[in-house]
Amino acid sequence: MSSSALARPQGGHNAALAFDIEAVRADFPILTRKIYDKPLVYLDSAASAQKPVQVLQAMDRAARTSYSNVHRGLHRLSQESTDLFEQAREAARRFLKAGKVEEIVFTSGATEAINLVAGSYGQGFLKAGDEIIVSTLEHHSNIVPWQLLRDRIGIELKVVPIGDDGGFLLEDYLKLLGPRTKLVAVAHVSNALGTVVPVKAVIDAAHAQGAVVLLDGCQAAPHTAIDVQDLDVDFYTFSGHKIYGPTGIGVLYGKQELLNAMPPYQGGGEMIRSVTFEKTTYKETPHRFEAGTPQILEAVGLEAAICYLESLGHEAIAAHEAGILAYATERLTQVPGVRILGTAPEKASIVSFVMDEVHAHDIGTIVDRMGVAVRVGHHCAEPLMHRLGVAATARASFGLYNTREEVDALADALVKVRKLFA
Repeated sequence: MSSSALARPQGGHNAALAFDIEAVRADFPILTRKIYDKPLVYLDSAASAQKPVQVLQAMDRAARTSYSNVHRGLHRLSQESTDLFEQAREAARRFLKAGKVEEIVFTSGATEAINLVAGSYGQGFLKAGDEIIVSTLEHHSNIVPWQLLRDRIGIELKVVPIGDDGGFLLEDYLKLLGPRTKLVAVAHVSNALGTVVPVKAVIDAAHAQGAVVLLDGCQAAPHTAIDVQDLDVDFYTFSGHKIYGPTGIGVLYGKQELLNAMPPYQGGGEMIRSVTFEKTTYKETPHRFEAGTPQILEAVGLEAAICYLESLGHEAIAAHEAGILAYATERLTQVPGVRILGTAPEKASIVSFVMDEVHAHDIGTIVDRMGVAVRVGHHCAEPLMHRLGVAATARASFGLYNTREEVDALADALVKVRKLFA
């Protein structure tokens, strides 16, 4: 993945210095907890990352001192709240290196963002017989909305296969592209395996066929710098809670000309210019897609999370996490019976694994009693599990606050699991 750092505000952690893991961990109050009298080892950031105190304080401060509904109020609190809300939009633009703030739409999360594109762009511009390409790596949120669209209007869904190592098969993807391909929707990084998809090549090939591209960036956003202009991607989405921000808010980036051509996804307040019983006219993007009272405090938390990542620097974060991933891969392969699934050359800091004769749910239950939190199951990627020939995996996903000692704690816990089932 790209190691180019995002622009960083003044103050906070200095990425020019060595990555100070203890200072970082001190920013996350929950990491001081004990689980069953053992120090918490949180290895589930791919599902939802923990929140630094900077995010918690920003939301608390806004709730205590500046909260009001946004945009239409003339009183001081509404103006202050509106300023905070739109500052968050600018932060999201900066985070994605989008060209215009009008290209940033707030949603409840990446799931809603993908459904928005399917329901608005898909239903407005696609027709029966058109093709959408997804991949075997996808989260259900990037499969089901397109199936619903297929059932409504009769589009066809094509699936890019993966290799035995979990890698995206680019040559197979290129063979699927054709004149009927109208949209390609793939993950930037697999949530279940950590596989990094060669998205620049995916986008260039799709554009050569006249298709638009949506990238699910949920698992890329916490780990690497993103430049939507350099990628030339048409739609990009991520969720706030994956980047150490609050739940309930996500971002959809879309090229302005596409967003303004798309019909509204939902109707209500804020997205209108005028309403009569005969006719309603709508605002331009982004507001035409933000019906109703938005996620005001969540937006404040999202901006704080973005600023936190900027203060650390994506280059420093990526280097730290790459070290943790390499160490975890080495340590876990030394545990008898453990087999790692997903060994593509380009990976984010996610390790998915199975253990001989031990169900993933048993692994999760036992290591939890040792204070280690991992995710077990199909990870909302059942087609991928079918391709790998397993019902479920255990997944350790590492964030910027994890340490080698925590990897050791997981490995030691797995040794105990093995002994219990030997």
